[in-house]
Amino acid sequence: MNYRKLGRYGLKVSEVALGGWLTHGRSLDDGATTQIVNRAFDLGINFFDTADVYNQGEAEKSLAIAIKSFRRDDLVIATKCFFPMSDRPNDRGLSRKHIVESVNHSLERLQVDYIDLMQFHRLDLDTPIDETVRAIDDLIRQGKVLYWGTSEWPAHKITEAVLTAKELNANPPASNQPAYNMLHRGIEAAVLPVSEQYGIGNVVFSPLAQGVLTGKYFPGQMPASGTRAADEKSNMFMKNLMSDETLSRVQSLKAYVEGLGYTMPQFTLAWCLRQPAVSSVIIGATSPEQVEENVKGSGLQLDPEIWSQAEGILLGKAE
Repeated sequence: MNYRKLGRYGLKVSEVALGGWLTHGRSLDDGATTQIVNRAFDLGINFFDTADVYNQGEAEKSLAIAIKSFRRDDLVIATKCFFPMSDRPNDRGLSRKHIVESVNHSLERLQVDYIDLMQFHRLDLDTPIDETVRAIDDLIRQGKVLYWGTSEWPAHKITEAVLTAKELNANPPASNQPAYNMLHRGIEAAVLPVSEQYGIGNVVFSPLAQGVLTGKYFPGQMPASGTRAADEKSNMFMKNLMSDETLSRVQSLKAYVEGLGYTMPQFTLAWCLRQPAVSSVIIGATSPEQVEENVKGSGLQLDPEIWSQAEGILLGKAE
C-alpha cells in the first residue's frame, strides 16, 4: 500500500480507503464488517470512511465494533454530516447547532475521542458559510476534530470556504469528497484545479462507478442476482450507467486492460490516482477478497498513452 498526504497537509492516508455506505450496518452484519475491516488493515489501509446518515448511524456503530482491537493512532477515521437524521428541524444542515451535535453523536457511535476528518456531506444554502467554518474550527480547537472537508461542493464554494477561513483565521478545508471515475469526470474542469491551487486533497467515491467498471455487467443481460445493480434498494444511482452502449464499451475496455495484464478494478482505481489532487479512492467491499483485489490499484503507474487509449475506448473513439 502506498500513502499520500491529504492535500498539502501532513496527514498520510492510504491510497485506497474503505467505505461503508451500502455495507456497514446494512447489507453486512457486524461480524462480516469486522472481518473485512481487519483484512483491509492488514493490507495497509489506514483510512476508513463513514457518515452519520449511513443507515441512520448504524454504519458508524458497526465500524466502531470492527476497529475496537486496533490502536487508535494507527487509524484515520472520516465521517460526515448534513443530511437529516430525523424529522426535527435542526437535525440537519450545517448550522453550528447541527455540526456540534453531529460530531458529538458520531464520537459516541464510533466510540472514539476524536474524528480525524469531519466532512460536510453537501452544501447547505440555508446557512452562512462563516457560521459553518467557525463551528468546525471551534471543534478543531477543542480537539474533537483534526481536519475538515467538503463533499460534492462546487469549485466556487470550495474557494469561498478557503477564503472565509483565511479571513476568520480559522482552519481551512483539507479535503473534498466527490464522485470520480472513468465514466464520471465532472470534477476535472474546475474542482481539481481549485483543489491543486489551495492544497486540498480529494478523497473520491464511486471510483468503480458502483461496480460498472469492474466489467461484471453485460449488454443485453439482466444483472446477476446478488449484485448492486439487481438490488432496487442500492441501484438508485446506477440507472444511467447501465445502457447497452456503456456496457459494451466497458467490455471493450476490459478486454484491453486484461490484455495488458491488469484487472479492471486495479486499472480503474489507478486511473483515478493518476491525478495529483486525488489523495485516496474509497472502495466498498462485501468480502475480504474484494479488498485484496482493489488494493492492487495502489502504486500502479502507467504511460499516459495507455490512459489515453483506455479513455478513447470508453468514448467510442479508440483507434
